[in-house]
Amino acid sequence: MALEEFDSTMTDIQQHEHPIDAKPQSNGINGTNATGETNGTHGTDATNATNGTKTTNGTNISGTRDSSYVIPLQINGEEVKTSTTYKVVNPITNEAAWESCSASKSDAVKAADAAQAAFPAWSKTKPSQKRDIFFKAADIMERRADELLSYIKAETGGDDHFISFNVFASAEQLRDVGGRIASIVGHLPAYGQEDRSAMTLKQPYGVVLGIAPWNAAYFLGFRAVTFALAAGNTVVLKGSELSPRCHWAIGSVFKEAGLPDGVLNVLTHRPQDAAEVTTTLIEHPAVKKINFTGSTAVGRIIAATAGKNLKPVLMELGGKASAIVLKDANLEFSAKQCVLGAFLSSGQICMATERIIVDSSVASDFSQALKKATAEIYPQSGPASILITPVGVQKNKNLVSQALSKGAALVAGDINAEESSNTRMRPIIVEKVTPEMDIFYQESFGPTVSLFSFEEEEEAIKLANDTEYGLSAAVFTTDLAAGFRVAKQIESGAVHINGMTVHDDLGVPHGGVKGSGFGRFNASAGIEEFLYLKSITWADDAAGSSFGRGNI
Repeated sequence: MALEEFDSTMTDIQQHEHPIDAKPQSNGINGTNATGETNGTHGTDATNATNGTKTTNGTNISGTRDSSYVIPLQINGEEVKTSTTYKVVNPITNEAAWESCSASKSDAVKAADAAQAAFPAWSKTKPSQKRDIFFKAADIMERRADELLSYIKAETGGDDHFISFNVFASAEQLRDVGGRIASIVGHLPAYGQEDRSAMTLKQPYGVVLGIAPWNAAYFLGFRAVTFALAAGNTVVLKGSELSPRCHWAIGSVFKEAGLPDGVLNVLTHRPQDAAEVTTTLIEHPAVKKINFTGSTAVGRIIAATAGKNLKPVLMELGGKASAIVLKDANLEFSAKQCVLGAFLSSGQICMATERIIVDSSVASDFSQALKKATAEIYPQSGPASILITPVGVQKNKNLVSQALSKGAALVAGDINAEESSNTRMRPIIVEKVTPEMDIFYQESFGPTVSLFSFEEEEEAIKLANDTEYGLSAAVFTTDLAAGFRVAKQIESGAVHINGMTVHDDLGVPHGGVKGSGFGRFNASAGIEEFLYLKSITWADDAAGSSFGRGNI
């Protein structure tokens, strides 16, 4: 998700122009600004992937509901209905958008069994055939863009630019990963015995369990499966209960693209069934590796369960990203990048900026620039941004209220502002935050950010590292050497010099350290995560007459 695209369209952001153009551009990416709720609309007729008939999907980009529709599971190429369902609430209207089937323990077993049965054939499929499926899926994503945009709008309430970007960046992800499939190679290492040779092969694990979040439902949902599939694994995707139709659509797109039955199976379930279904999948003998994107708290539980079963995991978890502004930085530019990094998608991004740490010699001027940028990009005249549930709003208000009660001060925003619904909240910036306040250490995952100042560079680095997380960070300076010097000392999976903390490029390995997880998605590293090395040695003498001599 090459979020540097936001930088190149800063003019649109400043002018609050929020059009959605769902027609694919030449690079497959569109609508790359994300600046708050808009009123764009889109048509909703799309070809149904299961029967090829043109249907009205019961929703549009404004989130109109179709409460009678029930989202099925996808197991072994079939859409499966269950007796247990649950309502999926549209955060814009606070009404049911539709219902979703809820997977049981039995469904989880069937999905894993189907993936296991499909593995032998898929693991032997030619790279060119896999590539063609990925490329076709990307084309389908773009053709079905209006339909897919309507689902993500209704389920997550995201602003139009961010959800549009989400769809088209997912198509680019499919092309990028598909194009890398043929690059999987082994090698011939130097062997210590003269009359023997060796090679190492890279082989798929088998069945991979991918657990995807709702906050970038398509991009992160596809990411949970594309690298594993490209490596020759089969997958069970456990989607979010908050965005089940988005995650259903991932299976639908791949099926339409010609992915064989059983290679990808998609499950969602009620929140109360999470422990049973997830544990069943992790413990299933066919499941050989797990990838999870989500909160650090849940990640610890999944890692512990996987550890008990001696299964490897790839995890991208929470964050508490810092943006450090050095004294020579372009303050206006830095302020805009910090505002976007903090409040993009209502702050509901693991890489979101949570701390802004500014050299004290420019702190006053930067504070003014920050308030100005916030007012320009998120004006009071427009509707407040949407969070996916009221719980997120209340959590952020509680964090700010507690900080204010302990001596923090507001820089911008109004904690008591009345909005049109309990899922809306405007950006809030606080200063004079101390370690005694919950907001100092907790990931807010919402539209709040804390402003700090520092006297010495070492102080800024120490503050940036004073967190259990380590996913992303940013440094703003006109001195590249200084930027590198600071970046090398920040304990984070990525540091972006003169760019916001929200940045995830397809060509760059992405992941965290410390409590933000381990392993890497993206680029060749993402595919390598789902391959294991197998060493094969042999006697150069075809008759094997050298067996038993020399090293064993």
